[in-house]
Amino acid sequence: MRITQQVRHLSRFSAPRRVVVSGLGVVSPIGTGTKLVWDNLLKGCCGIVSLKESEYLNLPCRIAGLIPVKKDSNLLKALSKSNLKSMAPATCLALVATAEALLDANWVPETDTDKEITGVALGMGMINLKDVCDTNDALKIGYNKVSPFFVPRILPNMAAGQISIKYGFRGPNHAVSTACATGAHSIGDAYRFIKHGDADVMVCGGAESCISPLAIAGFCRLRALSTSFNDEPEKASRPFDKRRDGFVMGEGAAVLVLEEYEHALRRNAKIYAEILGYGLSGDAAHITAPREDGSGALLSMRRALQDANIKKYEVTYVNAHATSTPIGDSVESKAIKNLFGEHSSKISVSSTKGAHGHLLGAAGNLEAVFTILACYKGIIPPTLNLEDPVDDLHYVAKVPEKWEAARRVALKNSFGFGGTNATLCIAQI
Repeated sequence: MRITQQVRHLSRFSAPRRVVVSGLGVVSPIGTGTKLVWDNLLKGCCGIVSLKESEYLNLPCRIAGLIPVKKDSNLLKALSKSNLKSMAPATCLALVATAEALLDANWVPETDTDKEITGVALGMGMINLKDVCDTNDALKIGYNKVSPFFVPRILPNMAAGQISIKYGFRGPNHAVSTACATGAHSIGDAYRFIKHGDADVMVCGGAESCISPLAIAGFCRLRALSTSFNDEPEKASRPFDKRRDGFVMGEGAAVLVLEEYEHALRRNAKIYAEILGYGLSGDAAHITAPREDGSGALLSMRRALQDANIKKYEVTYVNAHATSTPIGDSVESKAIKNLFGEHSSKISVSSTKGAHGHLLGAAGNLEAVFTILACYKGIIPPTLNLEDPVDDLHYVAKVPEKWEAARRVALKNSFGFGGTNATLCIAQI
């Protein structure tokens, strides 16, 4: 047994290890590249636009958060016909975000030892329904028209697989698919892999690219999407606002490099923040609606605090899941108030979905990036379109807010259909 393996084996029986963030990569409706996206977020930019193709004209919702693709960009090259022949669009987006995150972390291992201690935990919420429809049409023409890459394209774990294959990472290879909690669960699971000695470095996050007429129609039939702002798409996603009427679908990918603290120090890596804790819960209530008393969200947040071993009063920011749905936002607000009690008046709350929409399986990870940058830079990103709040929580609305605290500690919530909940506790290092 190698010495490094012996050390890792022994670490399973010692105190849990600290986990930090050393790299970030983003592809989103408000840009590609972490710095650009963060700057656009703070400026109040919005990436929600009209869907003008004829297939959308008769649908109740005709807007979405689409990724802007510039000519001669790395993103355009990643979405080439040759790549899309064998990979789903979401996988291509994940590879772009991963390349940025690894470059940012200065971690592209070359030795077998370093590759064996590096893993991947990255998932998606939905497969590309257009791919399924197009392949079904091809089958009607003939068996030989079905692509041999059809199954690999629609498997939710293929983004993780492609990342592992491209870079030779041989640590844990893990894919989560828990609807809109996917990205946060991926980060939380990666955190635990490092904490308990299964890896020293984890590439983690989520990717989503499933905007299509069928997907929009399906969510419309659930009455989940915004339908009142088709002529003003930039105003449609309005978390915690009384005029909210549903979420806006978005697409993109965000990838984080998590690293064991001592490992990061030894190689003098840049450290953005620390992952302190991870909480999970189930609503056990309804296939799409959260538990009305907010107890599922409350349990998730409480368990994250317990895992982090911190007190409630240490938290001064909550990056909310708040998707702009009438029920969901109110339930999350209630959960925050019930958990923190009197301290809730001292907590800043925001949801960035007004800027980029709801990225489904890539929502929790994108918003975790923003929470990490808030901890790192001391600036809380705003909630766009918040004009008439649902209650008296301290919402950061329209413009950023300076974050004053002895140590910046935040919770990041993500909740998904089926009643699946995840919360990350993230702090200034």
